[in-house]
Amino acid sequence: MTLPGGVSPYIGIIVLIILFIFLFVYLIPVRLWIAALSSGVSVGIFSLIGMRLRRVPPNQIVLPKIKAAKAGLQIETDTLEAHYLAGGHVDQVVNALIAAAKANIELNFGRAAAIDLAGRDVLHAVQMSVLPKVITCPEVVAVAKDGIEVKAIARITVRTNIDRLVGGATEETVVARVGEGIVTTIGSSDVHKAVLENPDMISKTVLNKGLDAGTAFEILSIDIADVNIGKNIGAQLQTDQAEADKKIAQAKAEERRAIAVAAEQEMIARVQEMRAKVVEAEAQIPLAMAEAFRSGNLGIMDYYRMKNIMADTDMRDSISKKTKE
Repeated sequence: MTLPGGVSPYIGIIVLIILFIFLFVYLIPVRLWIAALSSGVSVGIFSLIGMRLRRVPPNQIVLPKIKAAKAGLQIETDTLEAHYLAGGHVDQVVNALIAAAKANIELNFGRAAAIDLAGRDVLHAVQMSVLPKVITCPEVVAVAKDGIEVKAIARITVRTNIDRLVGGATEETVVARVGEGIVTTIGSSDVHKAVLENPDMISKTVLNKGLDAGTAFEILSIDIADVNIGKNIGAQLQTDQAEADKKIAQAKAEERRAIAVAAEQEMIARVQEMRAKVVEAEAQIPLAMAEAFRSGNLGIMDYYRMKNIMADTDMRDSISKKTKE
């Protein structure tokens, strides 16, 4: 039997069968379902179909569930699927739960999922709880009370505090607090030799301050790896102060010299002014004498008598100068 146009009806049936098989294999990952069934994990076929329809890769849910079941953890399929839909890393969370269970660390799925959704690496956090991490602080430079600069390098041993991981401060905060504690301890030392003789005083003082409060870590120890001497800041400051005082004194001396020069110039100007007045007055004498002659107030004999007196006065002055010499 053939359809109009020469098309066999069996071809349409075959196409429908192929489409059904393809749809069945796509909606129901048979191999994954068999693997779950052989592992003793109950995953229904309709659950797998629902995952496909919700665009959730079944292998990212079923495989972590199998892994958790083998480790003795019972986690619901819907819980894993909800975490995936929220943008979490299901496999990483399950690995963290398995590692925490093996290390006897109290951690449930809700807290692990919250840590993962907060952007933290929950597996790394669990590993750091088991194997503490050593953080090397950058070189811290501080000055003791005697003015000597001291350089210290510290190593901080920390482990993750699971309870404070969500909302807790990061490693940068711990490093900054330790650096501040080192500066405070060195700065409160009377002499730098005390720090060199007992570098553990820095670690003990800093460790007792409770610097891990509010952070996602617990500080186990603070060890001073290296202590070196830097510059003599006190002597340098005194030298700088002396140089500044010297410049101030020079500026004041220059100011006084300028005032003295100005006073001298003013005095010279006054002397010159007085000399000008004397010259002017002397220039008026001949005119006054001529007027006196014309008016008859001064005679010739009076003039000669005055000249004799002046000559006699000059002679007496010269004799007195020679006597003194």
